[in-house]
Amino acid sequence: MRILIVEDDINLNRQLAEALKEAGYVVDTAFDGEEGHFLGDTEPYDAIILDIGLPEMDGITVLEKWRGAGRATPVLILTARDRWSDKVAGIDAGADDYVAKPFHVEEVLARIRALIRRAAGHASSEIVCGPVRLDTKSSKATVDGKPLKLTSHEYRLLAYLMHHKGEVVSRTELVEHMYDQDFDRDSNTIEVFVGRLRKKMGVDLIETVRGLGYRIQAPTNAN
Repeated sequence: MRILIVEDDINLNRQLAEALKEAGYVVDTAFDGEEGHFLGDTEPYDAIILDIGLPEMDGITVLEKWRGAGRATPVLILTARDRWSDKVAGIDAGADDYVAKPFHVEEVLARIRALIRRAAGHASSEIVCGPVRLDTKSSKATVDGKPLKLTSHEYRLLAYLMHHKGEVVSRTELVEHMYDQDFDRDSNTIEVFVGRLRKKMGVDLIETVRGLGYRIQAPTNAN
């Protein structure tokens, strides 16, 4: 899953980025409203953390421009605790949730997980596909109750497919959501990671849809 952080406080931006990366996310960062707006308008993110008080272009304007352009990416806004009007303005502009400063990073992580789950149509922190279970809270996966030992890229691939189970996901889409903007992307590596996942899982759940991409789905007699 790929996240954009738009926050002008360098230390807070770095703190959030480090926590998200440790949780298995791919993270891009921006430090002003113009850069943040450009990235959110041109790159495919699974969720965005957006500060309200930004230089160059304020967060409300950035959000209104995204929504006006039809960008439906889940957005979590960061507001000052004593500025209730910012919270109202953010929600009215199209924000999906908010966190007031100062906050615990764990709360931001929990809210981001929830936004991504809801956007994909999942209510629980656990996503199940046949014998495979993905715990989005702990960033761990199991097959028939046995833990899967995955690399960060393998986990990101499995997590994206699980969040979109039953859907055909193209190689390009997987690459866009597995790597940050500065990474030298190569869609051919996706085939390698899919092969490794299939071998480690030991169950035939990931289907290659010729010419289109991949789809993970449980057998018809399973979840």
